[in-house]
Amino acid sequence: MSQNSPRLSAQDLEQAFSLFNETSLQLAGAYQDLQAQVARLTQELAVANSELRRQLEEKDALSRRLARLLEALPGGVLVLDPAGRVAEANPVAKALFGETVAGRAWEAVMADRLQGTETPSEYVLAEAGADGARRLNIGDAAWDDGGTVLLVQDITESHRLSEQLERHQRLSSMGQMAASLAHQLRTPLATALLYTANLAKPQLFDADRIRFAEKALDRLRHLERLIQDMLLFVRGESVGEEPISIPSLLSELAQTIEPQMSQRFVTLDLEDQSDGAAIVGARKAIVGALLNILENALQASAPGASVRLRARADPVHVTLSILDTGCGIAPEHRARLFEPFFTTRADGTGLGLAIVRGVISAHGGEVEALSPAGGGAEFVIRLPRFEARADSPRSSP
Repeated sequence: MSQNSPRLSAQDLEQAFSLFNETSLQLAGAYQDLQAQVARLTQELAVANSELRRQLEEKDALSRRLARLLEALPGGVLVLDPAGRVAEANPVAKALFGETVAGRAWEAVMADRLQGTETPSEYVLAEAGADGARRLNIGDAAWDDGGTVLLVQDITESHRLSEQLERHQRLSSMGQMAASLAHQLRTPLATALLYTANLAKPQLFDADRIRFAEKALDRLRHLERLIQDMLLFVRGESVGEEPISIPSLLSELAQTIEPQMSQRFVTLDLEDQSDGAAIVGARKAIVGALLNILENALQASAPGASVRLRARADPVHVTLSILDTGCGIAPEHRARLFEPFFTTRADGTGLGLAIVRGVISAHGGEVEALSPAGGGAEFVIRLPRFEARADSPRSSP
């Protein structure tokens, strides 16, 4: 040892050894803490791995279940990518559109295999074979990646059953109409024949002969009116393009119906709140429909009563209401009120209100029968206002 090296005293050595022991203890404690943290992290990692495995197993099971569900679905399922190409298709979809449908553009598939129908979202799939063409309903829903999911249902059988039901309903309606028509024609015809037969009796007084002749003529006129109503109902009314001022329409109705009302001591209460509005259509048909309702109101009114005819207008519609104070509309009759050949009057044809609804519907309007709380019956007719019609010359720029 050189003379310049410092000499360590026993005290220095003891301090160094003490420091070394202390450091060793700290390192040992730190190592134990590290081991504890590693053990804890290892345990947490094992738990996390176990949870992940469980979730993966559940997702795998769910995926297999969804795959089996898609295969078992009675309808077709196609998944389109954002570009509109078929990315996936279940077995039913492949059976409908071919095994090679996957990868094709859906627009090309539609052009090749589908034909549109009068019903939105329904198409005809042309197929060769005994079954012939099939009718499909195709719905769509957005997919989360920007694509689309198509749901295809074969509605061929339900469409066929629906057509059969409609055909049976038409045949049933025709049968009911024929039966009602036969009854409506037979009654006045039989009465007219009975009165006419009495005219041939030689011992008949002239007064009785005149009375029987008038009754027979009355029944024949009723028969003529019934035939005219039926022809009008079957033929329908053509919709004209004549502007009809509401004030002039109300004036014409009042001039026509007031003489009949005066004979029965019934007054017409006219309220024109239309502010000069107008409608467009066939004036003769509109006047006839409103007169039909006014005549019904007159028939239901007792002497001394009044019938209210009111007109109102808003920017879109003109509303005409006819209110009487008669016995009102029975609840069991309200649903059948506009049904052809339905009537509660012995001398009614049952076609008046059916013609009214046909005329109003042809003019783009609607008619509603109400039973006000105060009694009587109210018919409310709403028609498009002339300025509000999209096809009106005034609406053109």
